[in-house]
Amino acid sequence: MSSTKQAMCRIVRPGDKTYGGKQGFSYFEGIAAESVGSTGICMHILTIPPGGRAKAHKHDSHDTAIYVIEGEAEMWFGDRLEHHMVTRTGDMIYIPANMPHLPTNRSGKPCTAVIARTDPNEQESVTLLPDLEALVP
Repeated sequence: MSSTKQAMCRIVRPGDKTYGGKQGFSYFEGIAAESVGSTGICMHILTIPPGGRAKAHKHDSHDTAIYVIEGEAEMWFGDRLEHHMVTRTGDMIYIPANMPHLPTNRSGKPCTAVIARTDPNEQESVTLLPDLEALVP
């Protein structure tokens, strides 16, 4: 009999349990090393309220994929946050590792998205970039 713990398939039903990310948003608990023992992926649901704004940051050494379920948000990205995009319901967004970015919701409605990262930890390797904050209106 092996002493190695066998991984199991699991269901996670997001409810009221949230955690605060370094970026300034609250995420609904999802798939992560902490919740299911994941070793290569983390997936959560994020709702950015109207007027919500993250802190400028980057995700060290891991990629991020986002699917916008509902609403509209904006994101500035690049070394000096010089690029801008507007994301809407149904859009998929890719953010490469180490890309500085700052999402915000300047619409009058919440924006909800599924976020998946290649770092399995809830409190993933985020580097805050406070020197870039003033570059975004």
